[in-house]
Amino acid sequence: MQNDNLKSYLHLHVIVFIWGFTAILGKLISLEALDLVWYRMLFASAIMTIVVMLSKEKIKVPFNVLIGFIVSGIIIAAHWLTFYQAIKVSNVSITLACLSTGAFFASILEPIFYKRKVIWYELLFGLIVVVGLGIIFKVETKYATGIYLAITSAFLSALFSVINGKYAKEYNPNIISLYELSSGVFFLSIYLFFAGSFTPAFFTLSSKDLIWLFLLSSICTAYAFSASVKVMKFLSPFTVMLTINLEPIYGIILALLIFKDGEEMSPLFYIGALLILATVIANGIVKSYKKSNN
Repeated sequence: MQNDNLKSYLHLHVIVFIWGFTAILGKLISLEALDLVWYRMLFASAIMTIVVMLSKEKIKVPFNVLIGFIVSGIIIAAHWLTFYQAIKVSNVSITLACLSTGAFFASILEPIFYKRKVIWYELLFGLIVVVGLGIIFKVETKYATGIYLAITSAFLSALFSVINGKYAKEYNPNIISLYELSSGVFFLSIYLFFAGSFTPAFFTLSSKDLIWLFLLSSICTAYAFSASVKVMKFLSPFTVMLTINLEPIYGIILALLIFKDGEEMSPLFYIGALLILATVIANGIVKSYKKSNN
């Protein structure tokens, strides 16, 4: 069992590293953000369709649950759209630093969705995160649009997680993914169709973009999601949460190594980013301590 835990912990780090690489791929892919998200969701939904068919899982769900999956699919599409648009107009470091605020949006949304009281230390940590964001705003004003988009993406990510948290306990993750990814690409397709975007140029992809899109859809989306669910059988939620918080760190380091000068930021930016990340981790530690003493 201990050996399984160690393997799962190492596996989780690989998954988080893969998630950190999604931002890098977003920078490498030359497509506009909307086109990129459409292709990502199309390829990923196709992969999940094959997985569900091979596993012969039942896909029928109650109508109200189906509506919930559709809404979640639209939200995750909007999250990815703002995420990749933030990368396009700023850079990977700015986007990932601001995306770290998602945990605190979740702490605000959870009391609303789960009808519990607001926790005082979550509000305190939230204020510290605002200070960290203020530092980033002050020193990186040229990336203001990217910061706004990344914060919006963080909010949508938190909203998606809170809504999905209810379904994850009752339904197979492959079925959830299939419905949500398919819903997202369906509604994006409607928008693109009426916007007249489905032109021959839209469907003309370079070999490099096709390779990056396949990696993004298969390894970073379909595989990483499924694998993350499996490791949770052997690791505590606290361990998983703390490790996932390393995603921005991995992503920023990768961006510095790959894109070099384009990702070098001022020293104050890293102070602000570290303040946000440290607060997110501290929030997890306090929650774990509170649970262990209840």
